[in-house]
Amino acid sequence: MWRVPGPLCAHIARRSELLRPRSRPAALMSTLLIAQPQYAWLQELGLREENEGVYNGSWGGRGEVITTYCPANNEPIARVRQASVADYEETVKKAREAWRIWADVPAPKRGEVVRQIGDALREKIQVLGSLVSLEMGKILVEGVGEVQEYVDICDYAVGLSRMIGGPILPSERPGHALVEQWNPVGLVGIITAFNFPVAVYGWNNAIAMICGNVCLWKGAPTTSLISVAVTKIIAKVLEDNKLPGAICSLTCGGADIGTAMAKDERVNLLSFTGSTQVGKQVALMVQERFANVLYGPLHTKQAVTMFLGAVEAAKKEGGTVVYGGKVMDRPGNYVEPTIVTGLAHNASIAHTETFAPILYVFKFKNEDEVFAWNNEVKQGLSSSIFTKDLGRIFRWLGPKGSDCGIVNVNIPTSGAEIGGAFGGEKHTGGGRESGSDAWKQYMRRSTCTINYSKDLPLAQGIKFQ
Repeated sequence: MWRVPGPLCAHIARRSELLRPRSRPAALMSTLLIAQPQYAWLQELGLREENEGVYNGSWGGRGEVITTYCPANNEPIARVRQASVADYEETVKKAREAWRIWADVPAPKRGEVVRQIGDALREKIQVLGSLVSLEMGKILVEGVGEVQEYVDICDYAVGLSRMIGGPILPSERPGHALVEQWNPVGLVGIITAFNFPVAVYGWNNAIAMICGNVCLWKGAPTTSLISVAVTKIIAKVLEDNKLPGAICSLTCGGADIGTAMAKDERVNLLSFTGSTQVGKQVALMVQERFANVLYGPLHTKQAVTMFLGAVEAAKKEGGTVVYGGKVMDRPGNYVEPTIVTGLAHNASIAHTETFAPILYVFKFKNEDEVFAWNNEVKQGLSSSIFTKDLGRIFRWLGPKGSDCGIVNVNIPTSGAEIGGAFGGEKHTGGGRESGSDAWKQYMRRSTCTINYSKDLPLAQGIKFQ
């Protein structure tokens, strides 16, 4: 169990300290949280009031300057200068140049670099987890736990770096060997969403690196500080190993950068898990943050609006709100956990992904019916049943059971161990990240036939006479 650091929670909760007059002139005072003494720990991650959001061996950025906000109180944290299209073009070029060096490094040596990245993350796990909590809005233990996922996948990737490879297959032709060879695809683009601003990048980055690929990351604009902080940790490891920093490049940006990555043929593989647009202007309010809670705020004010819209839609379709359904009367983007009953299984709102704490409860007649309801939605990431019936467990896991990418029994739908492949089906996507054989997606496969005999036989016994 992770212990909540006292200074973060104590200082954030004290409104009086945030409002206390400073000795310097009011005209020079910064309204950013990072400038306040109680947030001095942000400097341990190399963050400043204005941060460069492009890294390709050196830091820069010629795009728009955005401000990131704390969803617990909507106060501004710091600024990040995003990538311009020109920055993106330069970064892709440098990343592809770096690949020529990285691909020649033996896989176990690549694993050693990833091991060092994991160790560097361990050293910063509490402070980086605190940043996840501050900028994304997760409770602190979840923020630290997300960084731990990155650490764990680094450990996993280190072992995998000595195991990746293909089998030697029996050839039907005498004096021939059939070899399956795996090689890196090249440049892996990674676009991550606000809800997992560290872990999803880690799943992709650690495995892609040991496979011999270089990475280009675009995180969500609303969690840009996290992207910058993580990249600074990685960049130091690459620098210490005298490797090109562009092996792990970063281009903070909005839809223009994401679109460029999606359309760019030089990006050999693109991992996309969603993106969020940040508002141009958010009203600044000096509010207090509440700490040691087990339920965090929604990420943005737009998310609160979506929550309220979903509640109203559920009511219009015949649902009854038996618990929650309201915005909490407190600073920040907090809403009540909500339970809705009485909806039909095919109600449109029940098939809509809202990204809010709403639970729709349905009554069903039998196993076949409820399994079908589970599978009729377009989303297919995670599913779970609670039962002691052994037969039901295996029917749930079988061909007529859940069609999701993650199928659980007697545990919730959230949370996943790094040793298994992570990903969904249907509209959630068919790709896999993290463990199992997900590493194969970051490599290209060649079937190689080698003739070491003095003859030239053909396959299938074909002879030209």
